[in-house]
Amino acid sequence: MKILRQFLIILLISLLGEILSWLLPFPVPASVYGLVLMMAALMTGAILIPQVKEAAVILIELMPVMFIPAAVGLMTVWEKLRPMVVPVIVITFVTTLLVMGATGLVTQKVIEKTEKGSEN
Repeated sequence: MKILRQFLIILLISLLGEILSWLLPFPVPASVYGLVLMMAALMTGAILIPQVKEAAVILIELMPVMFIPAAVGLMTVWEKLRPMVVPVIVITFVTTLLVMGATGLVTQKVIEKTEKGSEN
């Protein structure tokens, strides 16, 4: 029953994200709204981590399985994708490096701010 309750909490947050996506005129996916709502609920204490932890772990463990249909779909259109493989690989590599660099810089700034705040 505990895990079922946790899944229901996660599904409720996802449903609220879908509703926000439907109501608001912004081109933001419902899943992003759901993630923002879940983060806000966790940060404010409206939802505590133990209330969703086990269900979240199960969903994270199942995530790789969800990519199998997409990979199979790519295999079925390989002939159309072949001319674009090199540009896609280059773009993927460059954007990965940019995201890693930006994440590192932001993390360093947050750590510096946290250390300065704890010294005062």
